[in-house]
Amino acid sequence: MPYETLPHTADVRIRVTASGLESLFAEAARAMAAIMAPGCVPERTVTREVTVEAEDLEGLLHDFLSELLYLFDGEGLLLCDCRVTLREGRLTATCRGERFLREKHAGGAEIKGVTYSGLRIYKEGKDDVLEIIFDV
Repeated sequence: MPYETLPHTADVRIRVTASGLESLFAEAARAMAAIMAPGCVPERTVTREVTVEAEDLEGLLHDFLSELLYLFDGEGLLLCDCRVTLREGRLTATCRGERFLREKHAGGAEIKGVTYSGLRIYKEGKDDVLEIIFDV
């Protein structure tokens, strides 16, 4: 998986790398799901459409991951296979996954929120990179 955990005193901080912004956002969703349910390979039995709008990329990423977290908390959905499209301040995604089952997906961290603190999206060579902190 193209993400790594970075040091942080209290929360979970990660760095995600991908070629292209749409892939970067999809990999961020996959990384967040892996933090909540390590080793999860979803059966893709559930599909949800997600649409968010924001003025910048950081806002789109924050709102997208927050919506996935809302679906996890509210409906018990672990969505980590997303096809993302970015267009002029709008993100649309088709996300697939499965219902979260504590006995199947044990061992993960409980993510309480997606933060703007430390959120960065930037280029590194040919790759797009993001750093983000999850409140646990």
